[in-house]
Amino acid sequence: MSKTIIDIRNRPAFLHDFYGARRGAPEFETAKWLNRRTGSTDPEHFVRSQTEAGYIGEIREAGFAVAVVIGRDTPAIRNDNDAIHALVSRHPELVGVGSVDPERLGRGAPDEAERAIRDLGLKAINLEPAFCEPARAFDDAIYWPVYEALQDLGAPVFLMSGPTTPNLALNDPSAIGRVARRFPRLAIVVHHGAWPRVAEMVGVAFRYENVILVPDMYIFQPGGQLYVEAANGALADQIAFGSSYPFRAMRQSADDYERLGFRDDVIDKVLSANAARVLNLA
Repeated sequence: MSKTIIDIRNRPAFLHDFYGARRGAPEFETAKWLNRRTGSTDPEHFVRSQTEAGYIGEIREAGFAVAVVIGRDTPAIRNDNDAIHALVSRHPELVGVGSVDPERLGRGAPDEAERAIRDLGLKAINLEPAFCEPARAFDDAIYWPVYEALQDLGAPVFLMSGPTTPNLALNDPSAIGRVARRFPRLAIVVHHGAWPRVAEMVGVAFRYENVILVPDMYIFQPGGQLYVEAANGALADQIAFGSSYPFRAMRQSADDYERLGFRDDVIDKVLSANAARVLNLA
């Protein structure tokens, strides 16, 4: 693998049981199940990242220039922003993304987002409206102060979408479109690409150039070829690679992306250039 690769969706197993941190835990079996569903040739590949040394070794062996570690702040999974900062500060291969839950933090959510970006040097903020309590839409007004703060900071927001959304009615591309229209200077990175609502999500990205799609492991599912067609057309600058590790293997995912049919003048944008631009990486 000779191309520069930035993996814009990556989490080590040791961050949480949900990622497969402990063999024998129910979540470990769930991680294996999801790997089988998404096509990992070895559904237990992620055990290597149960240790920090194993995780970094896997990134290096995969040949990735950067792995973007995404924190979460939901009632089920909370990764402290300071802990994400401490992890990525130890390794030049890692870039960190923080997270806030306005339901938990209240009016302090924009301040914590700003602290994560300005003081900790994290590159974006991850929001998961449909996974919080109560579950909310992407364009719920509770998130507007965070969106506004990030727009002013010039930092992107990462939105969690996809088929694991507890209420699939909230996996709604049109709500993302409303956010994109209201905050036109905010880069909106949509992880899982709102799959399976691919055509609608591509339509939103076509309309709003500040929307970037990361279909990650779902690009290999039925309908995923639409993301490739979109990248080969108008959305060449709006599709970015993510392995979604630990739920799909790093090296396998990058190799599989190269076989999906991206044009030669598009694949480098997908594998690295688009992520580097959105995250303001030197």
